[in-house]
Amino acid sequence: MHLITLNPWSETDILETVESSLNIKNHPEKYRHAVGGKNLCLLFQKTSTRTRCAGEIGITQLGGHAHYLDWRTTNFALADLSDEMRVLSAYVDIILARFLKHSELVEAAAAATVPVINGCCDRYHPTQALGDLMTIQEHLGRLEGVKLCFIGVHNNVCNSLIAAGMKVGVEVTVVAPEVNPAAVDKELWSEASRKGLYKTFDTSHEAVENSLEKVIAKSDVVYTDTWVDMEFFTDPAFAKERKRRLEKMMPYQLNAELLKTHKCRVMHCLPAHHGYEISGELVNDERSIIFEQSENRLHSMKAILLKLLAHS
Repeated sequence: MHLITLNPWSETDILETVESSLNIKNHPEKYRHAVGGKNLCLLFQKTSTRTRCAGEIGITQLGGHAHYLDWRTTNFALADLSDEMRVLSAYVDIILARFLKHSELVEAAAAATVPVINGCCDRYHPTQALGDLMTIQEHLGRLEGVKLCFIGVHNNVCNSLIAAGMKVGVEVTVVAPEVNPAAVDKELWSEASRKGLYKTFDTSHEAVENSLEKVIAKSDVVYTDTWVDMEFFTDPAFAKERKRRLEKMMPYQLNAELLKTHKCRVMHCLPAHHGYEISGELVNDERSIIFEQSENRLHSMKAILLKLLAHS
């Protein structure tokens, strides 16, 4: 059993993982030897803080061992991907892979003989979404019927929120004047729409001026993410596109004026660019659950590891 995307996971799979995450957080002492010395390899093409720490520290706190591989210091960049995944599978019990391209992650998982976790690719970020569901459950006491509004660029995180929400009854409304091309998943969007759990918002200027606040007023959670993927934010070759995108997206910034006195929770998967997709004051607002959301990546990663190792 892999976790490449949440699309094939059932409602039961997701709800059990959320429940397990909360149990692990509340009773960590019960899980100190849960994996019995199993080995996790973190194979990363992309930079990371939360996903790397969640994997390395998580497996260690469960009684296992972590081995970090920077793609650039291995032969993965030189050899056949499938060959290298078969080799790596012989050394470890589970692999947490953070790849640039979804297609390569699918190829890698197909060749692996141990479970593979998608630690982020250009189309999905399932471990983030599971941690987010845990955080919503923790703060709101429910998932069914929760209304989540994602404001920003439709990206990998947004896709995984839709996939997760569709299974557990979270209604996701997306306000996105931009879609990352790699994140286009019409099959996912159509299925979620048919179930009435995915809606898009008219992003014309008039609609934004008149109706965005009304959408927020009806939302239990307002969520945003970086407007420019981390690997491109400081890339000189992406500078022109970055400038265009930031100028276009400024009307969609989460700030105190937009949220006014609405009692919605504020979420961001981090790292945040203060003054761009979210104001610094809102990051630290009493409605913000951003740092609890970040912490919960550790506990939810432990639950994911336990689930996949139990099925390996």
